Amino acid sequence: MSETTNRNRRRVITGLVSSAKMNKTIVVDVERTVQHPRFKKYVRQRTRFKAHDENNEAQVGDMVQIMETRPISKTKSFRLVKILKTARIPAATPEVESIDSGTSEE
Repeated sequence: MSETTNRNRRRVITGLVSSAKMNKTIVVDVERTVQHPRFKKYVRQRTRFKAHDENNEAQVGDMVQIMETRPISKTKSFRLVKILKTARIPAATPEVESIDSGTSEE
């Protein structure tokens, strides 16, 4: 089996970034619906994957695509492929100068 065909068999998963607090690591939530075996009702199941984000590009709320790779750490064996949709960032508020910024009224 050649290298290219083996690489093409890697899992590619789309999910939502739920945490980006770690350095070069993001946590991606993947939701799927499964039918309950007894009650036949569809329930949502969430799986969390840790993915390697080399440049710390992804933020919380981004829709990302991750790909399976060799184990990078104990719990991390996916890497960020691309950011499909960025999260809405609220309008930046202008920074207000602090009251103690050099001028004192004494």
